[in-house]
Amino acid sequence: MAVFNRVESPRVAEDAIYNATIPAGDGWMYELKPGQVLRIVDLEGNQAADTLFYDTVNPEDHYSAIQTTTGQSNIYLTAGSVLRAESGKELLTIVADTCGCHDTIGGSCSAQSNTVRYAHEKLSMHNCRDTFMLQLAKHGNGNYTKRDLAPNINFFMNVPVTPEGGLTFADGVSAPGCYVEMQSSGHTTVLISNCPQLNNPCNAYNPTPIQLLVWDR
Repeated sequence: MAVFNRVESPRVAEDAIYNATIPAGDGWMYELKPGQVLRIVDLEGNQAADTLFYDTVNPEDHYSAIQTTTGQSNIYLTAGSVLRAESGKELLTIVADTCGCHDTIGGSCSAQSNTVRYAHEKLSMHNCRDTFMLQLAKHGNGNYTKRDLAPNINFFMNVPVTPEGGLTFADGVSAPGCYVEMQSSGHTTVLISNCPQLNNPCNAYNPTPIQLLVWDR
């Protein structure tokens, strides 16, 4: 069952130590220090921010959808959700959320999934898996391979589960200016693909930029 636990943040953008806008289709990789807070802002509404997290010291211990959803007994994320690694270790906690519901099971788009879901001629379209790999190659210092791409979080994306157990890529539940904030428990590497998907209604067929801000606390 989806949950909508909306919590405002006390933080203001002027106090952030990092502030950047990521165009649709671009990627981002960044290391959070213990206690730092990352805010992802859906600037124009219903944009999917495909995201993975890694223990920086031990990159093989990456975000785990199974550990996370089992720990909270819910497949959707919202304020208060603890994001866990494969080992069960706490990576981050969602401390503020004005959207209220985020997907953990839809996965990222890839060249292969685009052909299966939509049409064979979609093979060459830009996709999140390729963006992930490009960021890992550029910034991963050789510590990451394809094996390090785990099932990811889709912030702001609405993926209801049907009574038969299927997935529906539905219209988004976010809106312009909605954001989610996460506080890092340790040294955590963040990997984001700002989804370029043009084939389903999750972003109204119109990929848009996101804003990323980081605070020390």
